[in-house]
Amino acid sequence: MGLFNRKLGVDLGTVNVIIYGNGQILLQEPSMVALTIEEERIVAIGQEARDMYGRHPEHIEVVRPLREGVIADYEVTEAMLRHFFQKIGGRLRLFGGSQVMISVPYGANSVERRAVHEAAIQAGAREAVLIHESLASAIGAGLPVRTPAGNMILNIGGGASEAAVIAMNGIVVAESVRVGGLRLDEAIMNYVRRKYSLIIGQPTAESIKIQIGAAVPLPEDLAMEVQGRDQVTGLPRTISISTGEIVEAIADPLTNIAGVAKAVLERTPPELASDIIDRGAMITGGGALLRGIDEYITRQIGVPAYRADDPIVCTAVGAGRALEDAALRRRIEGISYSK
Repeated sequence: MGLFNRKLGVDLGTVNVIIYGNGQILLQEPSMVALTIEEERIVAIGQEARDMYGRHPEHIEVVRPLREGVIADYEVTEAMLRHFFQKIGGRLRLFGGSQVMISVPYGANSVERRAVHEAAIQAGAREAVLIHESLASAIGAGLPVRTPAGNMILNIGGGASEAAVIAMNGIVVAESVRVGGLRLDEAIMNYVRRKYSLIIGQPTAESIKIQIGAAVPLPEDLAMEVQGRDQVTGLPRTISISTGEIVEAIADPLTNIAGVAKAVLERTPPELASDIIDRGAMITGGGALLRGIDEYITRQIGVPAYRADDPIVCTAVGAGRALEDAALRRRIEGISYSK
């Protein structure tokens, strides 16, 4: 498929940007940008900026231009997208026939949706079409969204989580909450500071979550050593922390995430609710990788919950597939914009 005919599905996430096209993942990089504080000149984007986080000199700051699933800094987001588009397209710009379907949270307002449109267009796409993250995730996870039967999806992203019931290529009912993986990291940071008087950064909290984190107690408690700065002395110190402690630390944000799934089920028409009881709920997004999250959600909502095969890329894959399917695209409620 040539560059000028390329159709791209884009998961514009708070933590990662994932781009799908031509049947494969073309790019997966952190949604981070390093820039000088005074001149606001960009010095690094994506993984390079992520590697600088917490280690940069005073005249540089590393930012996430998206917060809670929506654009917080338009100009930086546009520059980041342009960089990623150029990275997958070589030195040529995405121009002429390029189309992009880009995900937005269900709870995004009209201003936030318009900002996503404009950023994609200004970054080089000829046409930008929006798709709700939950619908894209369901398509990417392989759920039979075309059928009249109900399909439930819970997408746990970095900045936001949303649950939806989907049937006939559309969202019947949905709820979103601006709580996701980053809020879990913050909860771990706060827990370690309160219990051990140790200050750790977000990358360390994320590492703890990945290595030993869980939504429910495990049969065998995992443990790891954590290094940070003592809140009293200011000197480096090492502690040991266990999975059981992390379960306790992240309980509140997980309750909020499960709450959106409960709210959706409470509003689901009875006919579709019976389908969901039979089929269960699919969990996608980076949060789906948390140990025991399927068991936790099952306990909370009383419906079997399952982790998608490759949960992180479901949204980008679904957006790309929806863009390639003319019949499906016509049925998606969205706003397109052309140069």
